[in-house]
This record gives sequence, C-alpha cells and structure tokens, in this order.
Amino acid sequence: MNPKVNFYFNKASKWQEEYSELRELVLECGLEEELKWGCPCYTIENSNVLLIHGFKDYCALLFHKGVLLKDEKQLLIQQTANVQSARQLRFTSLNEIIKNKTTIKAYIKEAIKIEKSG
Repeated sequence: MNPKVNFYFNKASKWQEEYSELRELVLECGLEEELKWGCPCYTIENSNVLLIHGFKDYCALLFHKGVLLKDEKQLLIQQTANVQSARQLRFTSLNEIIKNKTTIKAYIKEAIKIEKSG
C-alpha cells in the first residue's frame, strides 16, 4: 500500500467500504499503487493497468485497455461513447464485490497479462 494514496480510502465516502475491498483485491494481484488523476491508479512496470473511482450511483474499476479484455461474462461497460479503450467493472454494493472476487481477480490478471505483452 502506498501511504500517499491512503487519504483516498480514509476520507468519508459513500463507497468507502467498497473502495477498501477493491484495493485489497487489486494489491493481491501484485500491482503497484500510485495516485494519478486524484484516484488510486495501479501499475505494472510503470504502465497503467487500472484505477479505482466512484460516482453517484456506483464505484468502479476502470481498465485502461479494457477493450482488449475477453469479457466472456459481458461485465465491462464503456463509460461513454467517446471512450475508446477503457472499460469499467461497476459495483453498487460491498456484497456484490465480495461475491464476485474470483471473477474480478480474473479480469485484473488478464489486464496485467495484456499490459505485459505490450
């Protein structure tokens, strides 16, 4: 855990518990934690893989090259029509994250593999 990012997880937020759970999952996959664009960003070999962010109705993992993920379960969402390569996994509850840990980790590991392959 990067202490420079702790403020993001410690501040009062509607998604505070969900953020903490997502942080733990991402760090278990071996990514480095940084602060970019005001959000926790996770990298491998100095390349951006994903970030955690939140909105009014959901929190999400944003995969920078999400369009390249297989997405066999059809869970990835294109944030807007103008977003070309990034895709989100969206969550509306802590329980939803906990129930889908294995699937979330599979998406993270695939994103790492894509980033390592160049």
